[in-house]
Amino acid sequence: MTLDDIPGPPRTTGKPRFVSAQDVARRAGVSRSAVSRAFTPGASIAEETREKVMQAAAELGYQVNDLARGLLANRSRLVGIVATKPEVGFRADLTAALAKTLIRRGSVPLLINTGETEDELTAAQQTLFGHRAEATIVLSGSPPSSFVDLARRNGQPLVVIGRSEPETDHVMVDNIAAARLAARLFVTRGFTLLGLAGSRSATPSIVEREQAFCDEAARLGATIVVERGPDTDYAGGLAAGRALLDGQPRPRAVFCVNDLVALGVMDAARTDLGLAVPGDVAVIGFDDVPQADWLAYRLTTFRQDPELMAARAVAVLDRRQQDPAGPLIAERIEARLVVRDSFAPAE
Repeated sequence: MTLDDIPGPPRTTGKPRFVSAQDVARRAGVSRSAVSRAFTPGASIAEETREKVMQAAAELGYQVNDLARGLLANRSRLVGIVATKPEVGFRADLTAALAKTLIRRGSVPLLINTGETEDELTAAQQTLFGHRAEATIVLSGSPPSSFVDLARRNGQPLVVIGRSEPETDHVMVDNIAAARLAARLFVTRGFTLLGLAGSRSATPSIVEREQAFCDEAARLGATIVVERGPDTDYAGGLAAGRALLDGQPRPRAVFCVNDLVALGVMDAARTDLGLAVPGDVAVIGFDDVPQADWLAYRLTTFRQDPELMAARAVAVLDRRQQDPAGPLIAERIEARLVVRDSFAPAE
């Protein structure tokens, strides 16, 4: 069986259809196999014939049937991007960056939203593995370890971002170093009563940030007040901010586990309680989402670069495909402090 044996869509009257290789061959006055050779790198074909094919293809708007090529090569070129709530916060930026990076690689990104119920998770698994994706990238958040384990048992190259799983390649931002630095920066400014605005979602990255901040603050002799919203979103930040700041003694500085939480904390402080940021309460976030630089917030935060994270994850995927039996790959990326108006370190 060759690519030419795969028929194009049937001709219909009054209904749109894809331009086929046979259409190009007819326009160029060549055989269908010549069209296949013209679009196959390294294939033997006369330059004059190739030019005829390319001109006809351009006139007709023809595109190679990559799905058919993948079937022939037993390689789908699909790469699953698995996430829960991929539209929220940093995950949205990372998902977009991964899609662009995979397309440049020649892969076809397949976004799998796991949903939040057992039925939604089952449907997501069936979609991913039913389409025989050649690899999977799992983002931080709520996709359970069982999803990761199933991908591994299906024999796919697998990379997780923002979390570590047993026997799995991963790429993570250095949550621990950044959270510890936040505690030191607050204490160096003379703040001894600190707040942590966390989340009951308890994702791996969130847990790391919370624990590292509290450990470092306690080591430095500071007192920590912890409040957690229901999720790592703006509403969760509002809830945590109100609980932290509407009472006495009030924390003088708050570390937030991500930027959406930080924006909620800032609005709770300013709008609900009439506090000034940073005059009454200083705030540091994490992620550096686009909203962090909005004039209404000007949030000091730790930056995760979605383009860099995507590039590293795809590079790890490439290495794993080249060396399936090689040692596990684990990468940590520095989260750089971006200073804006919500907190300025001591000079």
